[in-house]
Amino acid sequence: MKEPSFYIVNSSVLPEVFSKVIETKALLRTGRAKTVNQAVNMAGISRSAFYKYKDYVYPFYETNKMKIVTITLLLEHIPGVLSKILDAIARAQGSILTINQNIPINDVAMVSISFETGRINKDVEELLIDIRKIPGVNNLSIVSRE
Repeated sequence: MKEPSFYIVNSSVLPEVFSKVIETKALLRTGRAKTVNQAVNMAGISRSAFYKYKDYVYPFYETNKMKIVTITLLLEHIPGVLSKILDAIARAQGSILTINQNIPINDVAMVSISFETGRINKDVEELLIDIRKIPGVNNLSIVSRE
């Protein structure tokens, strides 16, 4: 099966149905419409058109929304190391979801951090490079990306 291709296209050249699908999804997401029937009626499209395109049409700002990255780190037992990591994620506009830190053994502690990248202002790879450079970070591994 061929991999899908993605394009950024000015909405003014697209059929109106795509804008209506995005409007329908917004009505449902915000709660202004309680059902798909109500939302499609408010947006002015048919249910079949909505269902045909709903999984394929997204506003540009939603393409990265709700991506979650989980990393594990081996940190030296030095005051402020974890704080610097969290600051780096915050400066990049990442949103911390979970932090799990083990008790330091032999002056190192294993830490797991999950964060959301929906509003991140830099490439995730750049952020991870920045974190690896923090003194006291001995190892960083990506566990998952969703």
